[in-house]
Amino acid sequence: MIILCIILITALSVSTADFYSSKYDDFDIQPILENDRIMLSYTKCFLDKGPCTPDAKDFKKVIPEALQTTCGKCTPKQKQLIKQVIRGIMEKHPDSWKELIEKFDKDGKYRENFDKFLAEKE
Repeated sequence: MIILCIILITALSVSTADFYSSKYDDFDIQPILENDRIMLSYTKCFLDKGPCTPDAKDFKKVIPEALQTTCGKCTPKQKQLIKQVIRGIMEKHPDSWKELIEKFDKDGKYRENFDKFLAEKE
C-alpha cells in the first residue's frame, strides 16, 4: 500500500547506506500534485501501463522494498514528500490508488503498517 508513496518520492536510488539516496530530497512535487496529467503519467508508469520518465523509473525500482519496510530507508524529508503524493493520489484518483494497491499489496500484508505511516505527523 505504501505503493505510490514509495512510488514517487521514495523511488530514490538505493544507496548502500541506511537510507535511500538524498538525490530526490528536493524533488519538486507541486507539479505532480497540481497537474492530473503528470500524476496519472507517474501512476501509469508504476502500473506498467505507460512509459516512465527517468525519475519515475527510479521511484518504481524502490517501491517493493519501501512497501515491505514501510519506508524504512526513507529520510524524514522523503517520508514527508511520499505522504503528500500518496494523499494526493488517494483523494484525486481513487481508482488509480486501488490499482496500485492491487499491484503492490494484493494480499493486504502491508496495509495496516502503511495506514499507520500515513497517519504519523510530519
